[in-house]
Amino acid sequence: MLDGKKTLFSGMQATGNLTLGNYLGALKNWVNISDDYQTFFSVVDMHSITVRQDPAELRKRARTLLTLYIAAGLDPEKNCIYYQSHVSGHAELAWILNCFTYMGELNRMTQFKDKAAKHADNINAGLFTYPVLMAADILLYQADVVPVGIDQMQHLELTRDIAIRFNNIYGDVFTVPEAYIGKSGAKIMSLQDPAKKMSKSDENPNGSIYLMDDPDTIIRKCKRAVTDSEGCVRYRDEQPGIKNLIDIYCACTGKTPAEVEGEFDGKGYGDFKMAVGEAVVSVLKPFQDNFADLSKNKDYLDKVIKENAEKAAYFSNKTLRKVQKKVGFPERVR
Repeated sequence: MLDGKKTLFSGMQATGNLTLGNYLGALKNWVNISDDYQTFFSVVDMHSITVRQDPAELRKRARTLLTLYIAAGLDPEKNCIYYQSHVSGHAELAWILNCFTYMGELNRMTQFKDKAAKHADNINAGLFTYPVLMAADILLYQADVVPVGIDQMQHLELTRDIAIRFNNIYGDVFTVPEAYIGKSGAKIMSLQDPAKKMSKSDENPNGSIYLMDDPDTIIRKCKRAVTDSEGCVRYRDEQPGIKNLIDIYCACTGKTPAEVEGEFDGKGYGDFKMAVGEAVVSVLKPFQDNFADLSKNKDYLDKVIKENAEKAAYFSNKTLRKVQKKVGFPERVR
């Protein structure tokens, strides 16, 4: 805890193109809560290589993602925004924590089963021990809270189990993290299959609105969104496509579902979809402009990358040295 603030850690993988769902569901929420915490926001590029990546493309996407963090409103002077691969403590602590994690625990991870099924030709050890690296990410900074979605809750529970196990053996070493419980970000579903989350890995590009989509593309995707034959704008489970569009509209305008129902009472889906598209464009335009300006400023970004990596290393080393001493590693001669 620094200056009376609790510590918050989160990160995103440097793969695929971020979607409106990533922005409204996570990134925007990070910005809203960042002043309340000592924050570490990582581009978790080490996690990305559990699946084969094109090296040049991975480097490009990592830099893009870090720039997107800043463009969204995360001030790198107040938030530690860094590449995971630039802080060796992540890998060093992950190895130690591997030795305090049981095979049975990793075997139960549903994400491993899902990813192994998708990448049957590359079921590597990193894919299996991925949750231990995630635990290291969190515990390295003594994070009090971690914003996680339902799909990552199992990994956070494992992190807590590892921290408690280590503390029971060696004393009070790790902060046991809690899931961030606050005003949750909007849960945005696919425009083409509202039963699935909007995803940066969706094979159907019309299912996702990407953060860098131009206005015409955004409007077109909204017009093509799957709805139903009922013809009325109502916020209910029986109309999942319309409900999803209402969620998007509410997240972009600040209105409530009831207000949206009133606004479009008696109007057709065409008018509503157009309004949703325009609302998305109005939210993403300043974000895209910020990104374009930042991308031109190479020296500034390089400075942020260097200084934030040093800051992350400073904080992570405090935990790492303590852990190394506890497990019996020889002290370093200075």
